[in-house]
Amino acid sequence: MAALDLFGRRWNLRIVWELRHGPVGFRALQQRCDNMSSSVLRQRLTELLDARLVQQQPDTAYALTELGHGAYRALRPLVRWSDEWASDLAPDDE
Repeated sequence: MAALDLFGRRWNLRIVWELRHGPVGFRALQQRCDNMSSSVLRQRLTELLDARLVQQQPDTAYALTELGHGAYRALRPLVRWSDEWASDLAPDDE
């Protein structure tokens, strides 16, 4: 249930998603997350840092930890399901 509580908070899944390919600086991450407010991003990053899913690099960029990559890998089946679901909802081009 702890994972559901963590990922149920707005933006936390999105941050993990945006960090999936490697480190990202604060401002770039903010832009990738639809320019969410700096205070909300700081709060969410603190939650993910405390959960040990994200780490701050020496150059101040943020990156997934091994636990964070594990969370991303666990989400991939949900992403595939979501893609199928969205295509089923799309209107037929007839």
